[in-house]
Amino acid sequence: MLGLMQKGQLTVDGLLCHAARWYAHTDVVWNDSDAVRHRTTYAESLARAKQVSNALLSVGVGLGDRIGTLGWNSAQHFEAWYGIVGIGAVCHTLNPRLLADQLAYLVGHAGNRVIFADRACLPILEAILPRCPSVEHVVIFDAEDVVAIPGSSVPVHGFASWIAPFDTECLWGDFDEQTAAGLCYTSGTTGDPKGVLYSHRSNYLHSLITCQADGLDLSARDTVLLLVPMYHANAWGLVYSAPMVGAKLVLPGQRVDGATLYDLIESEGVTFAAGVPTVWQGLLNYCRETGKKITTLKRAMVAGSVCPEIIIRQFLEHGVEVLHAWGMTEASPLATISAPDTVVAALPLDERIRYTLKQGRTLPGIDIKLTDEDGGRVPHDGTSPGRLHIKGETIVGRYFGREDINILDDEGYFDTGDIATIDERGYMQVTDRAKDVIKSGGEWISSAELENIALGHPKAALCAVIGIPHPKWDERPLLLIKLREGHDATPDEILAYLDGKIAKWWTPDEVRFIDDIPLGATGKIDKKVLRERYSSLRFA
Repeated sequence: MLGLMQKGQLTVDGLLCHAARWYAHTDVVWNDSDAVRHRTTYAESLARAKQVSNALLSVGVGLGDRIGTLGWNSAQHFEAWYGIVGIGAVCHTLNPRLLADQLAYLVGHAGNRVIFADRACLPILEAILPRCPSVEHVVIFDAEDVVAIPGSSVPVHGFASWIAPFDTECLWGDFDEQTAAGLCYTSGTTGDPKGVLYSHRSNYLHSLITCQADGLDLSARDTVLLLVPMYHANAWGLVYSAPMVGAKLVLPGQRVDGATLYDLIESEGVTFAAGVPTVWQGLLNYCRETGKKITTLKRAMVAGSVCPEIIIRQFLEHGVEVLHAWGMTEASPLATISAPDTVVAALPLDERIRYTLKQGRTLPGIDIKLTDEDGGRVPHDGTSPGRLHIKGETIVGRYFGREDINILDDEGYFDTGDIATIDERGYMQVTDRAKDVIKSGGEWISSAELENIALGHPKAALCAVIGIPHPKWDERPLLLIKLREGHDATPDEILAYLDGKIAKWWTPDEVRFIDDIPLGATGKIDKKVLRERYSSLRFA
């Protein structure tokens, strides 16, 4: 017997329609490229998004066409996003931090017909358009005076003037919920980037499961600061979940330095924000150096890489709860969050922090397992590491353009490439990427954990650990440290700090101080660059 409830398609265009109807006057705020503040509302954004849809339809864009966006977090980007997905086209977010060769590959592989871009990205467009024959139109979000791009005959339009002639009404969502909505490519640290093609249904479900109380706990009472770039894995879902609950949305633009973020948080009354550890460290360093207090922020989600303990403790000094999350492009992207249960919430502070350092339990509809090198299940004892696998309604099933390649195991799980443990209470903790684990004398050393402990030293601004070949132990750790400005330290000082905080055999064979630790396009430490830089180093 089937139920007798009404049927409908779970398409994400309905989320902005919901916000515009029931939270019409709620603000959408953004900083432009000059850090000048602007504001609009959900109702006004919906009207312009539908104008975007009509403009796209006028140039022949239809169901399944891939439309690129190349820019930072702004209202125009937000409106273009919904204008694209509303008519069943696919929003392909492009990362401006990538090299021109990488972007040209992505645009070509996706077959983008139109690209929306920030004015600051014009040099990128000049470099890639001659190699991207699929592109038929370019629309500049924040400029009306650009009429051509050198070396290209592709028509160029200003966003406001291009959509202005079109009606603010357009039929949205007239398609199946399994229709593709978004395309995001993995960072491609090994081989070519792989395209993850999200459906309307998967994005809608991801929004529902992440908004719950033991997820992000979002509501219409929140003001959400979207620090996650919109090009980074669905902006961790907040581009959908904020309008779903009617939360005020704050978009920072390109500048995410500590001073700018502090001003946005305090002046707009931000209660929730999400970002990678390096961005949060910039804000906390600014507060420490200026003596300023964060007063409105209640919850800070940290993801993208493992959250250092020092960030958790510094946020607690401001009365901010850290939500440590884990996910990946292939998971839409959030899969676990470290929300405390009643037992954990009642623990003494230091013990609670040990749980916050974990990435937590799975969200509803997602399952995870750990396997050993032979594929057997690893016990949930909090100490036994294994390869982390995931499956669920919001998890990738095939890669775009590689549909003939099976990426799941016999049970339908996807291998994440992470090494993790799961404890008796079900809290998962990522210990490292499989490719970053240091294999020393038959044992594993977690580079991520060693980095986070070293980062607790008051003179350390950023730390990275890589494995260096050793004739006896296979690999041994090299600790690289970027010191805080105006500070000096010695290797012995760092090793003394680590003594007692790590196992003796984890002790780095060498500590080096360097001027800069490279970050990848999504703000994570670029271990590939570091391994290449020190490829000739050998420990005796």
